[in-house]
Amino acid sequence: MRTGSLRVFSGNANRDLALAICEQLDVELGNALVTHFPDGEINIKVEDDVRGADTFIVQPTCPPVNENLMELLMLIDCLRRASAERITAVIPYYGYARKDRKDEGRVPITAKVVADLLTTVGADRILTMDLHSPQIQGFFNIPVDHLYASAVLVDWFDRMEIPDLVVLGPDVGSIKMARAYAQRLGGELAIVDKRRLGPDKAEACTLIGDVEGKNVLVVDDMISTGGSITEAARIVVEHGAENVFICATHALFCGSAVQRIEDAPVQEVVVTDTIPATGKQIHRVRVLTVSELLAKAMKRIHLHQSVSSLFLRT
Repeated sequence: MRTGSLRVFSGNANRDLALAICEQLDVELGNALVTHFPDGEINIKVEDDVRGADTFIVQPTCPPVNENLMELLMLIDCLRRASAERITAVIPYYGYARKDRKDEGRVPITAKVVADLLTTVGADRILTMDLHSPQIQGFFNIPVDHLYASAVLVDWFDRMEIPDLVVLGPDVGSIKMARAYAQRLGGELAIVDKRRLGPDKAEACTLIGDVEGKNVLVVDDMISTGGSITEAARIVVEHGAENVFICATHALFCGSAVQRIEDAPVQEVVVTDTIPATGKQIHRVRVLTVSELLAKAMKRIHLHQSVSSLFLRT
């Protein structure tokens, strides 16, 4: 067992989730002052003694992405300079993950840039959830524990006992996730073959699978502008689906996403609180918490126990 005490800190990105995790762990949230200088620069001071402590920083890098990323980097540096024994960055949502490879000339691999920043500034370990691309784990030269929100989402839909269920991947990239949900929920599998017309616009082309007279669950790792997932909902309704449900881990809800969801032919949209739920009070959106899952992982990391049993893979 680690000799230092377990301490949890948070920036401004998702303080409610950090408090919920602390409740699960039966510890107080650490006292960290996160303010701004008059020119907008971030000013941070940890007001607790962390010398020799096993510290965890709960900070998703969700919008405002650059602000939250800088808070995380400064908190890591602050704890390192205060002689914390170990610093684990708990990043429920890992921003800048879309660019994980050079898909065209003269573009950065920003997921790698962020990984380098976190490592260089002094993080000893990363705990994250539903990375946009699992291979991002390989960008780090420190241990990465990658959890899946399916442990929470599958349980919810399993208890709903939806009959005649078809699990739909809204694009080719979501096939593995959709197949895993279908296997665990006892449903059939369908896929939408999608052509992307731009960064925030997609056109669904072909439906692969039978959804006529079925209840369809559309699954994805995130809802950003909502274009892909709502277009998938429309195409399955056009092909005779009875009811459509949507689930995703990260509810970014950028741009016109809220309006698209309001207009989409869906019964319910289920997301998690990896990103703050503020502004997501749409009457068909349900927010489930991942605080218990993250707290279990943090406790096991602290006690040097295996975390692999929590890796309920999608």
